[in-house]
Amino acid sequence: MTEYFNAMPDADQATPRSKGRDATTAGQTILIVDDDSQTQDVIRRYLEDYGFSVMAASSRTGIPRNLASINPSLVLLDLRLGQDDGLDILREIRSHSDVPVIVITDDSPDAADRVVALELGADAYVAKPVPLRELVALAKAVLRRQEMGRLRRGRDTERGAYKFAGWQLERRTRQLIDRSGDPVPLTKGQYTLLVTFLDAPRRALTREYLLQATRANDDVFDRSIDVQVNRLRRKLESDPSSPKMILTHRGIGYLFACDVERC
Repeated sequence: MTEYFNAMPDADQATPRSKGRDATTAGQTILIVDDDSQTQDVIRRYLEDYGFSVMAASSRTGIPRNLASINPSLVLLDLRLGQDDGLDILREIRSHSDVPVIVITDDSPDAADRVVALELGADAYVAKPVPLRELVALAKAVLRRQEMGRLRRGRDTERGAYKFAGWQLERRTRQLIDRSGDPVPLTKGQYTLLVTFLDAPRRALTREYLLQATRANDDVFDRSIDVQVNRLRRKLESDPSSPKMILTHRGIGYLFACDVERC
């Protein structure tokens, strides 16, 4: 336990002030997935002091039931759960839920698990020892992004479609249509990334900007956005190795090199 948490040297630090409560936490339920009951208790008390409602699961078997019954606003998932693999649990969550997930990872030079977690759909990560105040701030940020995304999706239904280079993206149905009139399937991440490009054609967009737009938020995961761009290129480009639509802008990020018509 002493290695799990950070920034808790005394009771004054461990107890948040009432000003920590705000509209971001009101009515929000966080599901903690951790097999250590002491860990669950410490995080639960800290989050509750900030106004969150908190539930807990200690193993993989309790997650589907909790997701269905409490419909959490956010899941806090430790990737080290005894015999359970946290990445497998994340895959299972993402197979039937878009709930935001913050993963807790080991503090090690190897960032492989963090990269895989984001590519599987995690929204953010925090490394051990867990800084509890940072955890609260991160939870609030993820929930704000979720709400902004929800509002934007509501506006999307009124925006019609984008047309570019013979392609069309229908906002209401989130359907991509190729030059032959055939639908091209997009994952949620690919759709969000494409909309980000279509909202800013012929502008160089930084990796940081694209990461924010697709809900990742740390420079260490630059490789993740590169993977997403490459996958989107394979959907759009006739020759992904020599792209004509999504160009790499050296030293900055990427540029969508087509004129875009909104209709």
